[in-house]
Formats: sequence, structure tokens, C-alpha cells
Amino acid sequence: MDYCTENCTENGVLYVVATPIGNLCDISYRAVEILKQVDLIVVEDSRRSAKLLQHYNIKAKTYTLHDHNERENSTKLVKKLRFGASIAIISDAGTPLVSDPGYVLVNEAIHQQLKVVPIPGCCALIAALAVAGLPTDRFCFEGFLPAKSIARLNRLQQLVSEPRTMVFYEAPHRVLDTLRDMSVTFSEERPAVIARELTKTFETLRRDSLSTLAEWVSQDQNQQKGEIVLLVHGAPAGLHSDADLDRLLAILMQEMPLKKAANLASKITGVKKNQLYKKGLLLKLVQP
Repeated sequence: MDYCTENCTENGVLYVVATPIGNLCDISYRAVEILKQVDLIVVEDSRRSAKLLQHYNIKAKTYTLHDHNERENSTKLVKKLRFGASIAIISDAGTPLVSDPGYVLVNEAIHQQLKVVPIPGCCALIAALAVAGLPTDRFCFEGFLPAKSIARLNRLQQLVSEPRTMVFYEAPHRVLDTLRDMSVTFSEERPAVIARELTKTFETLRRDSLSTLAEWVSQDQNQQKGEIVLLVHGAPAGLHSDADLDRLLAILMQEMPLKKAANLASKITGVKKNQLYKKGLLLKLVQP
């Protein structure tokens, strides 16, 4: 028996199925067979999923699950699983639950001792990391940063000493502000990558310093469109890491005005006064 093409699904099982992030060919043979055989496909947005399902002639019924109805509808879906239904969950693109709905459903299914099976495939953060040219032995995924500037700066401030490569998703209308905030928080020269529209017609990958990427995006409106992954090199090891500079500035600012504190910190560390001044402004902004 060919496992992939005959009796692929089981009763009372929830399949977490990864789908393409752009190019419809980027889906596994197994994923297509699962989606053809399950009793129900849980989707994030039926309009967006329709293109994929129609392309592969998948005719299973769909059921919408999103942020606003996830808790209520997950209870209904788990009940269907308990009565023997085979269900697949997909997101609009990529691997479900990665900055997408589905956690409540999966967690409840596990709590009810139901079988949950991963059907692996595309994931934008992994695809971006693989081609970024940044360290991949250790990394952290931070999802979407807060939309409001103060909250975003505060979150970034918490990551200034993070040594691992950091991966973020960002909305196109916020990408420029985020790059500028990262440039101030992490330093202008921190290596970073913008990965936009991966696997699609206008796929773009650019590696540069944060300040240079911010300038580039500001001058090209096309880079402020589409699906975006931002990757930032982890904090450098050594005496003058971002965390060290923040601590030094915080101490000096308690004893003197910011301008003098930045000037003195520059003499101590060799870091540019302008960069330290910007860091000091940020510290004043995010500290209570």
C-alpha cells in the first residue's frame, strides 16, 4: 500500500498542514492527499484558501477559524473530532499557528487526548533564515512587533543584548518605522536582512546595515508592500555590547545631562557621540 495515496487519513485526527507561502507548487504530495481525504478543512480566510484548494481540485468542506471566533469554534471542532471526523487545519500561507490562529484548537485537542499530526512544509521564517546569510545555529522568532511606536521601542529595548539571530514578521505599512526603530535601538551598523514576497514574482532579498536598509526602503515604495520578514544579527559579544552601552548611559544620565553623558560615554567606549545620544533619547523614552 502506498501510504501517501491510499487511506492517508485516520478518523478523529487533527492534521496541521503547511501550505505554500506564495508559489502554489511549494506544497508536499502528502499535504495534497491529506486535504483531499479529510472530512473538513479549517481555514483562516476561505477566500484566500480557495485559490489553493481549486488549484489542486480539493473539494472538502471548509470551516473558518480566526482570531475572533477561535475559542468558540475550537470547542465545536473538537466535538467533531471526538465523533470521528478527520480534520485538517491550514493558514492563509505557510505553517499554521506560526503567528496565525490554531493554538486554541490544537491545545484543546491535545487536552482531550486526541491525535494531532503535523504535515510539514513551508514556513516563511525558516525560508528567510535559510538564505539570509546570518548565523542559523541559534535563532529566536519574535513574530510581529507591537504596532504602536512606544510599545515597539520598549520590546526592541528588551532584545538589545539578545545574542541569537532575531526573526520578525512585519506589516508593509510599518516596515520603515520598524527599521528606523531597530537602527536606533540595536545600532545603525547592525547587520540585517529584509526578505519580501518570498517565492512570489517580486521576491526581494537584501542584506545590509539597519540604517542602510531603512534608507533604501524609504526611497523605494515597492519595498513597503507585500509579506515581509526582517532578520537581525544577534548582539555582538564583548565589552561594548548594546546592553553595556545602555547601562553606561543610564548611569551617566543620572549625574549629568544627556548631551554630556553621550560625550563622556563616547570617550570611554570609542562609540560615536551621535549614536550614543540617540540611544540615550530612547532610554529616556522607554524608562518609566
